[in-house]
Amino acid sequence: MANQVEKVNGIALTSIEKINGKTDDNIEKLNGREFVGVVYTVATGGTITTDGDYKVHTFNSSGTFTVTTAGTTGVEYLVVGGGGGGGSNTVNYGGVGGGGGGGYRTATGFAVTTGDKTVTVGAGGAGGTWIYMGSNGSDSVFDSITSDGGGGGASIGSGQGPGADGGCGGGGQGGSASINSAGGSGSYGGDGASGTGNSSPYRGGGGGGGGANGSGRSGGAGSSSFGGDSTTRAGGGGGSQMDTGSGGSGGSGGGATSAHNSANATSVSANTGGGGGAGLKDYNTNTNRASSAGGSGVVIIRYQYQ
Repeated sequence: MANQVEKVNGIALTSIEKINGKTDDNIEKLNGREFVGVVYTVATGGTITTDGDYKVHTFNSSGTFTVTTAGTTGVEYLVVGGGGGGGSNTVNYGGVGGGGGGGYRTATGFAVTTGDKTVTVGAGGAGGTWIYMGSNGSDSVFDSITSDGGGGGASIGSGQGPGADGGCGGGGQGGSASINSAGGSGSYGGDGASGTGNSSPYRGGGGGGGGANGSGRSGGAGSSSFGGDSTTRAGGGGGSQMDTGSGGSGGSGGGATSAHNSANATSVSANTGGGGGAGLKDYNTNTNRASSAGGSGVVIIRYQYQ
């Protein structure tokens, strides 16, 4: 529109009142040529901050993103699902899997229309208890974009199955050569690592992360590829090891315990989408070491406003 032109014939203007002697706030052509100006997005919802020429809407809980003006350049988004819970094993000999990080989806130039857009922030999955695997995290949603919750970590006992599929896959379990299991697959992130029970020490696999697969009993690295935000999110939880040595570390997820470690799995911060750390049965002290839940997800929307 003409009122968005900054220069005419080299002269900077803040407001054009006349063109060719005619006053018109809605002139769409200059000297017979159509002028298409930049229209900036105007919206409300979430916690709003500014980053230079950009506005950033952060949703740490579910809400509504309301667009009153749809900009010509669209928006950038980050949608992270809730992390999966770590697996548990309190009665058998072996290591179990860490939870997978929540699905990590981001893109620029996403076109939005005016009106209300539903934003859902997925909860983290519960850590497993007794012999049950960790629960999958819940999905996070922005408009038409869905990031799956992370897969739960495998346990030894109930079904002795693989780590669960999810945004990032949960880690597998390793109790013996006959009951090893694979890690789960990631839809928008890394796969969980397989358990290793072919020989002692028996180890569970690390959960997949937003930026990498699980490796051994270590959770896969998270990702931080969003605008100017360097926060690492969607790391995989660490798998547990039943013999000597420490449990696996997790990128944004909890490091798991081992038979020679006196702590429960590390808790995961909210709104990181990190996978929970695995628990285990500590045979040295006959103590059960608890797994940890996955971290809740987050939705962030960013766009130029000036």
